[in-house]
Amino acid sequence: MKKYLITSREFYTDTPAVFRSILHAQLKKHQPSHALYRDKSNQNYHVQAAHFVEVCSQFENIKSFIHQHVDLAKELGASGVHLTSSQFGEIERAKELGLEVIISTHTHEEVLEAKKLGADAVTYGPVFFSPGKSEPKGMDDLKELIDKCDINIFALGGIVENIHVDMIEQSKAFGFASIRYFY
Repeated sequence: MKKYLITSREFYTDTPAVFRSILHAQLKKHQPSHALYRDKSNQNYHVQAAHFVEVCSQFENIKSFIHQHVDLAKELGASGVHLTSSQFGEIERAKELGLEVIISTHTHEEVLEAKKLGADAVTYGPVFFSPGKSEPKGMDDLKELIDKCDINIFALGGIVENIHVDMIEQSKAFGFASIRYFY
């Protein structure tokens, strides 16, 4: 099962040297297959994104993703871009640029649309309770979704303990994505 580490200013800061140190330690500790630079409020986003891609490149088996910014992901040589649920229209352009595409989804219909438009994977959730997010979808809903489509699905939301990871693994999801689990 794939692991998708998502950064957050809350845990990783926006100070470059500190960010690089924390990120490197977490990547080394958890060995995720995918990692996402996500920081919606950093005024120097492009600078920190470059640090992120460079640190990820130090690990042979980690794919690096930039949140929302297709052109920046291409410019920095990231593996791909992680689009928001309002960016379905960007999937085709990102694919044309040779980027792998993961897109955030919250309904079965969005997952099916992402597949139709050529996304490589989706995050789907929240599966479990997550502060500030909508009502949890639950494991039954996730399993139903996995059974009816053939796109790679990263379960997302409220995955903070090994028991959550075990439940996701039993669902046959492609993987799980989290901020708090990896910190």
